[in-house]
Amino acid sequence: MQPQPQPSRRIRPRRVAAIATVTAVTFAVSTSAGTGGLAPGTTAAGPGPAPLSRSSAHGPCMISGGPEIQMSEGVPTSAGYARSTGTVRALTLMIDFSDAPGEGKALDRYAEFFPQTEEWFRTSSYGRLDYRPETPIRDWLRMPKSFAEYGIERGAPFEPGYRKLVEDLVTRADAKVDFRAYDLLNVLVTPNAGPSALDTVLSVTFAGNHEAPIADGVPVANASFVYSRQDDGSGSYDETGYRVLPHENGHVFGLPDLYTQEGGGAVGHWDIMSEDWGANNDLLGWHKWKLGWLDRTQVHCASAPGRTEYTLTPLARKGGDKLVVVPLDAESGYAVELRTPGGNDEVVCRPGVLVYKVDADVDTGMGPVTVYDSRRDSGGCTRAPNVHAELSDAAFTPGETFKDPRHGITIAVSGADAKGDHQVSVTRSEDRRPPPAALR
Repeated sequence: MQPQPQPSRRIRPRRVAAIATVTAVTFAVSTSAGTGGLAPGTTAAGPGPAPLSRSSAHGPCMISGGPEIQMSEGVPTSAGYARSTGTVRALTLMIDFSDAPGEGKALDRYAEFFPQTEEWFRTSSYGRLDYRPETPIRDWLRMPKSFAEYGIERGAPFEPGYRKLVEDLVTRADAKVDFRAYDLLNVLVTPNAGPSALDTVLSVTFAGNHEAPIADGVPVANASFVYSRQDDGSGSYDETGYRVLPHENGHVFGLPDLYTQEGGGAVGHWDIMSEDWGANNDLLGWHKWKLGWLDRTQVHCASAPGRTEYTLTPLARKGGDKLVVVPLDAESGYAVELRTPGGNDEVVCRPGVLVYKVDADVDTGMGPVTVYDSRRDSGGCTRAPNVHAELSDAAFTPGETFKDPRHGITIAVSGADAKGDHQVSVTRSEDRRPPPAALR
């Protein structure tokens, strides 16, 4: 398998970077879950990811990374990940081990994540993702080996421990699960398996893994494993502990980790793929476009020289213009969006226009997105515990300007109206326009 970026030390030791396309040696699996047809009223899981809504005008903004990039921010999302629009069925299994027996009822573990996770996705996607968790096995599913025997630790690769765990899981679920009916797999491990999340986080996702074990003729290609409770010690667990799962499922939809080796300082709390604990937060507009949650009319490509005016509506509000992309080259560009309190952004402490750079040629966990801070070294405006506060006031407000002299780009926030919409202008120098898509 290709090595993954190592996990960073954020406010506390967190999870490992998600596994993107896994290039493990193919291993034949003899088990096949389920012996009959699909359950009545269900259909086989559909292909993913969702098609990107775009027009010819978006051509210069279709940045992409090389095939060697792990979980690239490029658009459209490469094949192999789960679909992120329409009805998505999430097979959810609760497992335990002889050396870590499940404490309490398995359905209590399930209730730690649902219905909060499905509501989070419904809100973030403006209703375009109908996320349906299903748990056909309602008790703890005991694995045949002890947890220690699988050799799972922080940063553990797919081979051999996770492969064996998936094989055993498929075998144990054989009689009650038809894997063809599901788009992704959530494995909720008993919380007493492994160390506390305050010490180290084992939660991990293997996504786009077509060399995974086969069940009912399909690979278990997109699977998220959630271990000990995602408690950051702030006392907010009951409200926010579930959000480790939307983060991990973000990987099965093709989204990378946005934290870096230095911590969560590149994006801060502006995207759940950066920080998924503490105060609630949404996904960046770029990610919503990648996932098929924005129409082409809501996304503008500012590639022409000269000055162009745009009116942005809050990302949390359904409808209206949401994203302006300013391409720099074939692999990168700036993204501009409006963030205000509401929806999954309920605790935004300084509303305004967020400006960030997207680099499709940077691996997951290595900083593929950088948010620009309108108030450097201010200490931020949030007092939420265990949140990187510095970028919490990064948004630009009316009268403020972002400048990139090297590329001849100026992004100015010229005003706001009574509805809260913001007017933004993008100015490009004539001689620094990115090359046409046909030449890239």
